[in-house]
Amino acid sequence: MVITLLRNVVLEKEELKEKILALKERLPVTIVAHYYQRDEVFEMGDITGDSLELARRCKADDNEWVVFCGVGFMGESVKVIAPDKRVAMPRIACCAMARMIDKECYDESVEFLEKHGIKEEDVLPITYINSSAAVKASVGKMGGMVCTSSNAYKIIEKGLESGKKILFVPDRCLGQNIANMMGLKSCVIGDGQDPNDVDVICYNGFCSVHQLFTVDDVMFYRKRYPGIKIAVHPECDPSVVAVSDFCGSTSQLIKYVNELPDEQKVAVGTEYNLVHRMRDKNIYVLSSTKPECPTMNETTLEDLYNTLKAIENDEVATEIFVDEETAKWANTALERMLAL
Repeated sequence: MVITLLRNVVLEKEELKEKILALKERLPVTIVAHYYQRDEVFEMGDITGDSLELARRCKADDNEWVVFCGVGFMGESVKVIAPDKRVAMPRIACCAMARMIDKECYDESVEFLEKHGIKEEDVLPITYINSSAAVKASVGKMGGMVCTSSNAYKIIEKGLESGKKILFVPDRCLGQNIANMMGLKSCVIGDGQDPNDVDVICYNGFCSVHQLFTVDDVMFYRKRYPGIKIAVHPECDPSVVAVSDFCGSTSQLIKYVNELPDEQKVAVGTEYNLVHRMRDKNIYVLSSTKPECPTMNETTLEDLYNTLKAIENDEVATEIFVDEETAKWANTALERMLAL
């Protein structure tokens, strides 16, 4: 009975894939899928990759519609960078980290610094791409920039040339890890440190998936597989990064793992769907539990099919909109990054 049920599930998925492919043929749509999407959805992507890379490639695409399989801030980024595009999401799932900060929380962070004697004009804000358009806009209005995990070092380095304090939002781990790499002092708002004594002041946000990886996990794999390489994402806790062999963004992790000899064992600290697609053998997920992003895994083949049918019937309920003022300043923050 179990085998019959599994067979039916497989057949259902294959039928949905055929229907999706047929809809793609007759609609002006481009399907975009982030690396962390489940396999069957990822396979449907015309464009696949990491968040900012996807947004930039969407801008250059000719189709009227972008169907973005990812989380909310990613769909917003496409709309900010390419306002003439119509963007729909099969699920408007929300990145937990992005949810940890909104405009009000951002303003409170600036007020916190002012209460400690740091004037607004002496602060340069930098926001990780994993943030809402509204937060990006607030950063843009203050003269700040967006960064990704792959260019955060360069963006912070450039920002420090202004002589201002860096306010880094929302991921404390990325901010602290980059500060450590640069030999800078950092603090997290609310940790009791005086922000006047540090170079990089981090908002207290984090990625729930990358928080699963611990130093104990690293030690377990090193003991079990002598000589194993440990590669982690900079959204991991600084203590984990400190005992790893390599730390890099999604694209950098893929490159690092692909360039290792096939016989080299490697444990990777990032989202499960990406890790298990990296290579066929001698690769492990650096966790005792399955580190799946719950919101990235919300999107199903059925959701994707229903969204394409809605576009065909002009009944889209999940189209992404960003108001003109927010888009203007969010794009300003993004363009400052791209200019570097």
